[in-house]
Amino acid sequence: MDVKPKFTERKYLITLLFVIVLFMFWGIAITLGDVLNRHFQHVLKISKAHSGLVQLSIFGAYAVMGVPAGLFMRRFGYKNGVLLGLFLYSAGAFLFVPAANAESFDFFRVALFILACGLATLETVAHPFVAAMGDQRTSDQRINLSQAFNGLGGVVGPLIGSYFILKAGQVHSNDLIAVRNLYIVIGCAIAFIGILFLFVKVPALTDPHVIATDSYAMPGKINADKKLFHHKHFVFAAIAQLFNVAAQGGTWAYFINYGHEIMHLSDEKAGYFFSLSMIMMMIGRFAGTFLMRFIAPYKLLSIFALANIIMCIIVAQSFGTISFIALLFINFFFSIMFPTIFSLGLKNLGKQTQKASSFIVMGVVGGGLFPPIMGLIANHDVATAYYLPIICYIVIFLFGIMYPRLNKNLESNNITQPLIQT
Repeated sequence: MDVKPKFTERKYLITLLFVIVLFMFWGIAITLGDVLNRHFQHVLKISKAHSGLVQLSIFGAYAVMGVPAGLFMRRFGYKNGVLLGLFLYSAGAFLFVPAANAESFDFFRVALFILACGLATLETVAHPFVAAMGDQRTSDQRINLSQAFNGLGGVVGPLIGSYFILKAGQVHSNDLIAVRNLYIVIGCAIAFIGILFLFVKVPALTDPHVIATDSYAMPGKINADKKLFHHKHFVFAAIAQLFNVAAQGGTWAYFINYGHEIMHLSDEKAGYFFSLSMIMMMIGRFAGTFLMRFIAPYKLLSIFALANIIMCIIVAQSFGTISFIALLFINFFFSIMFPTIFSLGLKNLGKQTQKASSFIVMGVVGGGLFPPIMGLIANHDVATAYYLPIICYIVIFLFGIMYPRLNKNLESNNITQPLIQT
């Protein structure tokens, strides 16, 4: 009789809870970037395509920092990797002070890039860190739970940004002072968390991916000598993640514009609806985690990708309320994509897991490439721009339906069991 694997061990609880909280803080930073996108259009008088460079600054840092962060993690360990990420996050936030004083969009982009280097480092470290704190068969559960808190951060970010930055009629709604003050608070909070983490004792970890304990792995099938890029499921996962975050970056960057231009909402109210869409993403993550008990994650991934193709078509039609509801539901179906692609890509990689994590995180650069392209279309019609993410969801759909053929270590008699494991 098989023993059901534990979610985690007692000795990991404090460390796991701390790292899960970090998922929330980089969720706040990512979605605040979308609020800044709209605010910079207004205050600095730049076009939608130009403001899309905000996302390029944020997500471009992932391409630059993904591999160095992975190398740093392998050399100095998970804890020091987290501390490096928090330091860069805090330093970038404090650079908003001179950027606001100079009223320079390029200076803001530099500050955002450094901040996002911290986010990239945290993300590179946190996923394998969480996966290592327990049995490989339950690491999908841990990653999806962590990503639920990332979704919570995604809710909080637009709420904070809409209230302190976009709220009409407040003293600093037409300048950059509110932005500066907000990021001073963020920088102080992240620095404080870093100091606290210095005193957290991290138990010795044995990466569970080194041993083939996954219920989806055929015994003895992991080839330790096989080169990383010869693992087809990993390569396709990295590609799928690039397109996944591209769709995310484009969808989020112009959400407030859609609410303002198509639904005739104020920027502040559109920002609150953006926060509601992030609540939809949280609900989707919990619903997705539950559904994975009955539907293999790669199948659920394909279903959700297909649903978002339909949502994008409806959004692009400018049907009014119906299209706006579809825009909200994009986040619901988007919810499981990042953690599921990530965990599927890391399966059965053994000692190459940490290195693979770095490359998958680099795929986040897609979130910086898409918004400027969507912005060129959105300059003329923001609704029409939402046809573009359909390309991304087609790629994700193909990754999901092809996954059993990509990862030859899946047991044919087990592929219908839950893949809430990494």
